[in-house]
Amino acid sequence: MTEWFDFITVPLSFGFMQRALVASVLIGAVCSVLSCYLVLKGWSLMGDAISHAVLPGIVLAYVAGLPLSFGAFVAGLTCAGLTGYLKENSRVKEDTVMGIVFSGMFGFGLVLFTKIHTDQHLDHILFGNLLGVSVSDLIEIAVIAGGTFLVVALKWRDLLLYCFDPQHARAIGLPVRVIHYGLLVLLALTIVTSLKAVGIILVVAMLVAPGAIAFLLTTSFARMLVVAAVVAIGSCITGTLISFHIDGATGPCIVLTQSAVFILAFLFGHRGVLRTRRMIQREQREATDQRRADPLAQAGERRPSAT
Repeated sequence: MTEWFDFITVPLSFGFMQRALVASVLIGAVCSVLSCYLVLKGWSLMGDAISHAVLPGIVLAYVAGLPLSFGAFVAGLTCAGLTGYLKENSRVKEDTVMGIVFSGMFGFGLVLFTKIHTDQHLDHILFGNLLGVSVSDLIEIAVIAGGTFLVVALKWRDLLLYCFDPQHARAIGLPVRVIHYGLLVLLALTIVTSLKAVGIILVVAMLVAPGAIAFLLTTSFARMLVVAAVVAIGSCITGTLISFHIDGATGPCIVLTQSAVFILAFLFGHRGVLRTRRMIQREQREATDQRRADPLAQAGERRPSAT
């Protein structure tokens, strides 16, 4: 018992761990909300595309002396805008367009990074540096997370209907185009907040895993939001504590924790593989028992054919 107590309390004696845990809770909460909408909309690749495309914005913001988060946000919106424009003005499918745009912008960012002289490590950009979060970073994360929560709280029904059935949303008079780009803005903001935790490469896991896990465990969207938040926050806290004790990278530990939870949900969840197979087998047994108990059904099975 004391070992578990020390596992939790010892990291809390360090200031950088306290800031990291607070940041992980905020990031996990905001990612969980957007994750549910992305899973319903099928925008997992969009999150991956925007997260990779922010690299040139980060590099250019560093060169210009601007906040890195501002450059990341602008680059993310640029990626989303280019993807939408190319999709609407060409015959190429959306996933193909996203792959071309984000790989091109990511490659451009790598070229820019190699050409500037900086003591900034690329690993911190690619994989995050949650343990290096400062008080100003916490304030920035809290403001962005608070704004995202406010928008979702006010428009969650419109966002849900758009993600579930955009044609119906347009038919009842909702501004589908505004909702579409509004969701992209929220996605870009969420990615900016997550860069501190898991970096560019692993941020897609934070945006997809909580919603996917909640989808496997629940049957309603309201419960999906709650379960996604619990899973995301719990995984962020657990992964941060594990990284402290094993002296490992925080971002990968958080992602591995979420991956382990996803495997359990995939196997044992409400929509999990094992439960689905048991339900199919039970339905087959019930159908067989019903046929055996019904004399008319038995007579029909034994009745010879007309030929």
